[in-house]
Amino acid sequence: MTDLPPDPPPMVELIEARLERLELSPEEAFRRAGLPPDFLLRLRDGTATVPRGARLVRLAEVLGTSVSWLVGMDPDVAPPAEMLEEEQGSLGLLAGDEEALLRAYRELDFSTKAALLTVVRKMAAPEPVPEVQAKGKRRG
Repeated sequence: MTDLPPDPPPMVELIEARLERLELSPEEAFRRAGLPPDFLLRLRDGTATVPRGARLVRLAEVLGTSVSWLVGMDPDVAPPAEMLEEEQGSLGLLAGDEEALLRAYRELDFSTKAALLTVVRKMAAPEPVPEVQAKGKRRG
């Protein structure tokens, strides 16, 4: 059985349509939006993710459309807040796997977060044992 490449996100077709309508090259559009020149190819083959935050907003501006339309929503409806949040990894703060963990963690309810935090702390390392000074002995 052969692994098929993932289906490209709907954004690929929407970007291509806007580029054609605006008679704009992908490379120029992505340069203006602060994305790599091969972004469309990478998005299509699954090696790039849909941008978020300022890069998504800039891409929509360059393509003369709304963020909502670009992500496949009704253009008159505000996009989900998480689409407009900056990726921590893009700011140089978190690695990609850390970013994915943080996104998943944010979706958990409070009690699940508390349980997960307990498990992670136990997995990370044992709690340090504080030094206790023996009675009757003085330091010094």
